[in-house]
Amino acid sequence: MTGFKEYLNNIFGTDKSGDYPPKLQRQKIIWLTLIIAFAILLLIIGNNGKAGKTPGETVENNDHQILQNNDRSVIESEEKTLAAVLKNILKEIEGVGDLDVTVRLASSEHEKYAVNTNSSKKTTEEKDQVGGVRSITEYTDSGQLVFTRNGQEETAVVEQTGSSKVAGVLVVAQGAKNSEIKARLFEAVQVALGIEPQKVLVLPKS
Repeated sequence: MTGFKEYLNNIFGTDKSGDYPPKLQRQKIIWLTLIIAFAILLLIIGNNGKAGKTPGETVENNDHQILQNNDRSVIESEEKTLAAVLKNILKEIEGVGDLDVTVRLASSEHEKYAVNTNSSKKTTEEKDQVGGVRSITEYTDSGQLVFTRNGQEETAVVEQTGSSKVAGVLVVAQGAKNSEIKARLFEAVQVALGIEPQKVLVLPKS
């Protein structure tokens, strides 16, 4: 405490007696109050910056990011596989020459599992004080996955498999300089993938 007082004395320049004129003393008290308030403000700002997100929010965001990364990895793998298959088909067209194929997917292949659904309906009637009747109906739906057992293993039954959804296809081929070959490539991509014309772009390769 003595050291802190000496530090303040050095800042405000007290004399040896430690006495201040009343006006000067008030000014120095005001300055000291401002310095303390500023220091408290810095501490509050620092704590808020460190607090940031709560641990629960951080874990949830991390889990969401992992799921997004996994989905993106699956889609990228399917894009490369589909592009390679499509390239092998297109290069068989006469006059195509060297070509590159890029496929972009809006969604990857997915499976829809069979579910046993149970629905129930419950109706109750209530009478009020004046003799009126009020009818209340409650609906309850519940579902459970269907499994098949193979020895000790249980596997969910796949009801339907959804194919990947193509967002767009780019074909860059040397033979695309010829309008007839370009048209063949354009049509071949549509037929092979079953997609709309606006999702296909065919360009000549330099």
